[in-house]
This record gives sequence, structure tokens and C-alpha cells, in this order.
Amino acid sequence: MEWHITDAQSLAIIDNEIGEHVFSPAEYEIVRRVIYATSDFEYKSLLSFSERALQSAAAALAARTTIVVDTPMVQVGIAHDIQSTFANPVFCSFETVNRPQDNKSRVAWGTEVLAKRYPEGIFVVGQAQTALSTLVDLIEAEEIKPTLIIATPAGFVNIDTAKERLKESLVPNITTEGRKGNAVVAVAIIDGLVDLAWQAYGLDR
Repeated sequence: MEWHITDAQSLAIIDNEIGEHVFSPAEYEIVRRVIYATSDFEYKSLLSFSERALQSAAAALAARTTIVVDTPMVQVGIAHDIQSTFANPVFCSFETVNRPQDNKSRVAWGTEVLAKRYPEGIFVVGQAQTALSTLVDLIEAEEIKPTLIIATPAGFVNIDTAKERLKESLVPNITTEGRKGNAVVAVAIIDGLVDLAWQAYGLDR
């Protein structure tokens, strides 16, 4: 992300309002990115990082691991930062050509198709709870082994169950707790991870 003076001023306000915290420096960078994108300080207590999430993210991005996203909004949101750095391939579940399925949503079926095609990919679920449930089902069936899953969909029906199943799978993950979340949060997380990985590998845009 290219920062301007107003961005720096906004981040300074966020730092001042958050004050002391328990996040690692890298985790905090993700948290402040999300708060900056949403103007919602509640995400300080809603973002959850698994033990190896940030390390796995950096290595996978640097290795140009394929990224699978659930919706076009996420795909468009991360395109600039991805293409100006590691240039990972990015595919969208919603736009994947597939045969009609009566018992699955379009995005769920597209997620399944792409997950089987890229079983060790990075998966970003910003909006579609059905995409997350599909991924968890495939993980539990040992059909895929993702490098990282970012899951920030809003939801009311069994969303906590889906996220808990993801955490129990031991796949590296970054999630939001509870009902709150959206594609903007997912994009902020990915953009933050890209910048952190770019810095970690000593690269400069």
C-alpha cells in the first residue's frame, strides 16, 4: 500500500486509541490495517491469528502460491498489491465456470473446484459462509491441505461452528470472531500480509 500524509495521521490516531496491546508487531500491523479500512475498533478484539499464520503467509506469498478468493470484490481489492509485488495467480470461486449444482451455491461449488485444483493454496473467504464450510469439509476429508485460510465472512447461521472447525483443523488461519466481518476486512488482511512479506524478504517496491 502506498501511504500518504493523511494515512500516517490516521494510523497515528489508531495507535493512540488502541494504546497497549498483546499483539506481536506483525499481528498489530494487520489489526491496524483492518481498523483503518473499517473505522471499527472492535476488530482489535475480533481478529484471531493461529500460531503459524503469519509465517505461513509470508512463505507462501514469496513462493507465488496460488490465491483463491470467494468473490470478485476481494479479487479486485487485492489485485494491485499482489501484481506489484509477488504476482501470485489469483482465482475467484464465484467466477469459476462449473456445472449447476442444486444442493450448493455457485460460490461453494466454485470453491470446491478450485480447492481441488490448488489443494495447497491460500484461500480468502471474505463474504461467502458457504465457501468456508466447503473448505472445512474438504480439509476434514483430507482432500486439501491449504497453506493459509483467511476467513472473515459475516454470518448468523452456524458461522461460529464453521470457524471453530477451521481452527481445530490446524490449518494456519486468520479469522474474525463472531458474526461480524466482510470482504473489506479480508482485503485489508491480505494487503497487510503482502507488505509484511515484501519487507521480510528485503524487497522494495
